[in-house]
Amino acid sequence: MSLQDERHFGALRGATTIDRDEPAHVRDATRELLEHMVAINNIAVADIISVVFTVSQDITSDFPARAARDLGWVDVPLLCATEIPVQGGLAHCIRVLIHLESARPRSELRPVYLRGAAHLRD
Repeated sequence: MSLQDERHFGALRGATTIDRDEPAHVRDATRELLEHMVAINNIAVADIISVVFTVSQDITSDFPARAARDLGWVDVPLLCATEIPVQGGLAHCIRVLIHLESARPRSELRPVYLRGAAHLRD
């Protein structure tokens, strides 16, 4: 295997927020976040090993994983969970952790934080 063909395992973080807990808001915000994460990091869906979604406890109207399925991620294992209820935590927040195999080293992966979650990371 040449250096050019070297593959790396990594994980990519992202988060966004919604204005209201409604299914369309959950799906739209999640889709926007996933599309940005894939585009900015030049990820092919075939490179994705699995995805974990978490939501703040005030989101109960829909699964964020549904947005990934709507994008065609039908063969990717997806899991949704609730964040722990930390006092002062960000409300109406959807977080994503994508596990992937990529030609890019982990150090080159860029996390994506949108909307009200933009302040969570530099």
